[in-house]
Amino acid sequence: IILAPMVRVGTLPMRLLALDYGADIVYSEELIDWKFLRTIRRANDVLGTVDFIDKSDGTIVFRTCSKEKDKVVVQLGTCDPERALQVAKLIENDVAGIDVNMGCPKEFSLKGGMGAALLKQPEKAKAILSTLVQNIKIPITCKIRVLPSIDDTINLVTELASTGISAIAVH
Repeated sequence: IILAPMVRVGTLPMRLLALDYGADIVYSEELIDWKFLRTIRRANDVLGTVDFIDKSDGTIVFRTCSKEKDKVVVQLGTCDPERALQVAKLIENDVAGIDVNMGCPKEFSLKGGMGAALLKQPEKAKAILSTLVQNIKIPITCKIRVLPSIDDTINLVTELASTGISAIAVH
């Protein structure tokens, strides 16, 4: 049972609730690479959490805890292999996996070259996934959308799988 990534829903309280109800894997909401790169990691002894706090305004970008450590997957919005790797290095010891969002059709994602925009740039998508797989010790996955043609979708999945990722989700 998997709690899918959901905007404004995939926060720590919802993930913990899903785990209490039997989820095996829980996803964070999509978190953007450049926002993560503005954070510092802090252990919050009062709450028993690990917080990634935005240095510019003090907001919490991502919060996790030991109860979900082996079950939480961060969904990452990115369009750059090096930025993706920097974020992955920052969080790899606190999460079970990293999922690259290649399926989001939101205007913000598309204009930034992220999400579903990567479906039209398979070489860039492969570069991001390959960089992560080769340099990160936890599983790397991605989420895509079905393309207009089933043959094109299968070809894309075959290309993405060649990077050594652990799984592909289809939205």
